[in-house]
Amino acid sequence: MKRTIPRLSGFSVLPFVLLSTTTVRAWLPSRMATTAAVTFKPTTSTTTSSSSSFSSTMLHLSTDVSDSPPAPVSITPFNKPKRVVLDNTLYVYDHCPFCVRVRLALGIKNVKHNLHFLANDDVDTPTRLVGKKIAPIFEFPEDDVVMAESMDIIELIDSDERFGPTNMIRPPSGRTDLKEWQKSVQSLLRTLQRPRYVATGLLPEFQQRDARHAFIVNHQLPPYDKEEWKSLDKDEKLRIFEEAMAADPAPMIEELNARLVALDDIVYCEYYCTEGGLSMDDIDLWARLRSITIIRDVKWPEGLRKYMDNMSELADVPLYDAMAM
Repeated sequence: MKRTIPRLSGFSVLPFVLLSTTTVRAWLPSRMATTAAVTFKPTTSTTTSSSSSFSSTMLHLSTDVSDSPPAPVSITPFNKPKRVVLDNTLYVYDHCPFCVRVRLALGIKNVKHNLHFLANDDVDTPTRLVGKKIAPIFEFPEDDVVMAESMDIIELIDSDERFGPTNMIRPPSGRTDLKEWQKSVQSLLRTLQRPRYVATGLLPEFQQRDARHAFIVNHQLPPYDKEEWKSLDKDEKLRIFEEAMAADPAPMIEELNARLVALDDIVYCEYYCTEGGLSMDDIDLWARLRSITIIRDVKWPEGLRKYMDNMSELADVPLYDAMAM
């Protein structure tokens, strides 16, 4: 995890241990994986006033950066395996983070798969497959398997050698800071994202009015909870979505930008969010962050933006930047 450097009067202050009277050694942030020798060189200057003169000793700071880290730090990109071609179909909604989880896993493992985008008002297809309206659904004819639940699907494809090398995705780390961050932006993102999903007219699950209305009827906007939303009639729900889309998003985007800076501080590197390599932490986090790219004028911290782009390219799951509203 990244370490932060406290700031004092506009300058970065490095934590240090005194090695001699004139030299200290400071550990730079772990991402840089270097050490720096910081040397203080005393010089003397004399200042004369009308009443007295005095000498003051000033410290000049110089750094000598070496390439010997305190411990080995791996920040190498994920090594994608060879292409696997099997007959399989993944039924998804494009915006759904649980669906994106499975798309990420299949992409990371380089498994070719047929994507079937369900219309949001299509009840018959998922009900025929697994008995209820749900996504994602994974169909693997070779074993006569049809299954739901994203985590179960990922466990299958990462433990079966027919889908390539096994156990390529590390288990979840149990980090609470990532979960706490997601919880802190839940209401904010629902307010910004949900109206945009249906307003673009470009997402495959919302190509027709009936599908858009089905989503609006079943997905509340803050400050309503699920039960309160159920009590509203359809026209009222449509009006609330329309007003949310028409409202000035600037204050919410400003808050979101600040939250992304905080997230950038706890994402380990541009290739994976947790030290040790690509894991289920990435599967969950990136799947949720992807929909932020549908919001125009969001300012991504440089490191976090690289993380988003790298994961998108690795898994072959596109971002929404081109259709951002």
